Parts: sequence; structure tokens; C-alpha cells
Amino acid sequence: MKVYLNLFKLKFMNQLQYRMAAIAGISTQFFFGIVYIMVYLAFYTSNGDTSLPMKWNELICYLWLMQSLFALVNPWVKDNELLSMIKDGNIAYELCRPINFYKKWYATMYGNRLAATLLRFLPIIIIAVILPEPYKLLPPNSITSFILFLISLTISSLLITAISMLYHSITMFTLDEKGIMSLLMVFIEIFSGGVIPLVFFPNFLKIIAYILPFRYIIDLPFRVYSGNIPISTAIPNIGISIIWLIIIIFIGYKLSIRACNKAIVQGG
Repeated sequence: MKVYLNLFKLKFMNQLQYRMAAIAGISTQFFFGIVYIMVYLAFYTSNGDTSLPMKWNELICYLWLMQSLFALVNPWVKDNELLSMIKDGNIAYELCRPINFYKKWYATMYGNRLAATLLRFLPIIIIAVILPEPYKLLPPNSITSFILFLISLTISSLLITAISMLYHSITMFTLDEKGIMSLLMVFIEIFSGGVIPLVFFPNFLKIIAYILPFRYIIDLPFRVYSGNIPISTAIPNIGISIIWLIIIIFIGYKLSIRACNKAIVQGG
């Protein structure tokens, strides 16, 4: 376990060095946050707040949390180093090392996500808090909601990393990430609530979204924070998200073992 913690720390500290990338990320996420708010503001103004599934203050919290934690919950994160090793055959060196392939890259990807989030999160939150109404980020609905938000967000970050490991393992079979990764990432982003909150979905799509594990990445933690999901509903949903996390880690782990056993490296 110490080896994997050291790998996590190494990737985490290495990612912290990319300050200019963080500044670019902060600017991008803040810009998109304002644009999304302006679009929804026009929609809410024309329809009225009472007939919509989220109150305005709940939606504002959702949008700002989405932007500030984008690096943590974003499905469009690829480990180019691992993908390059799979394509050029250097994955053979990984298989020769006396450490578990899945655990190593899981720790590496998780450290990468946390470091990128740490560099961007606080500046966006500070700006969002000091903005005037109706752009202002409001505090959590309650202390209990905030605690449940932190728990569900932790599970969310572990879950999206496990899913990321899953489609990286699939690439070991296909040798080309463009097809399967693009398809999965789009699907995950839509059904996690990354495009629009799931409560705005039509009923038939909402049923599908609630069955799939992806809603626990974005939809659950952000709506718990604002109080759109009550505490009595949040607790069992957090339990379900833990079950999904265990299932996906298990599938990804077994798939990575199979991929490593079937790997064929050509060349001298």
C-alpha cells in the first residue's frame, strides 16, 4: 500500500507544478460558469421559478460546483502516458514491475485529478461567492447537507477514477482509444448531469439516468449540497453509490488482469 501512496503523492506533486495550465483552467471554467448562468437565467426569467424542478439558488450552487470541481468529476480525462505505453508497446515494462498494474495507475490518475482540482477550486469558489446576485454562490443548505456532500463527492471522485481505469483497460484490447473512449465519455457526461442537471430530463430519460451509476458522479453530490435532494434521500443514495464503486472497481480490476495476461508486445 505504501508504494501506491507514494505513486499518488508523486503524481499529485508533479501536477501542482503546472500553474499556467491551472490559470488557463480557472479562466475557462469561470467563463463557462457565467455563460451557463446567463443561459439559465433567461430560461428561468421566461418560465418562472415555481414551475421548474430546481430553485434558482439550487441551480446556481450546482453550476458553480460543476465548474470549480470540473477537474475532479470530468469524464474527459485521459492519461496520455498510459495510452502511449499501450500503443508503442512500452506497457511491457509496466508488466515486468513487481507492483499491481491496476493499483498503480488508479493511484496515479487519482493524484492527477486531485492536484488539478486543488489548483483551480479555491479561486473559482472565492470569485463565485463575492459575485452579486443572481450570480452569487450560496452556502450549503445545512451542516448535515455539507457533510453528506463531502462524503458523496469523495465517492464520486473515486467512482469516476474507477470508470476512467475501466476504459483505459478496454484500450488494451482495442489499441485505439478514440472510438470507445469518445462514446463512453459523451454517454457518461450526459447521464451524470454534466450537460444539464438530470431533474430537467424527460421522465423516460430520467428513469434510465437513475438506474445507471453515472448520476453519483455529479448529480448526487451537487444537489445534496444545495438541498435539492433531501437528507433522507441522500443517505440511501450514498449507500448505492458505494455499491456501484465496489462493482466498477472489481470489473476494472478483473478486466485489467485479463488485458495484461492477453497483452502481446511486438518488436525488438
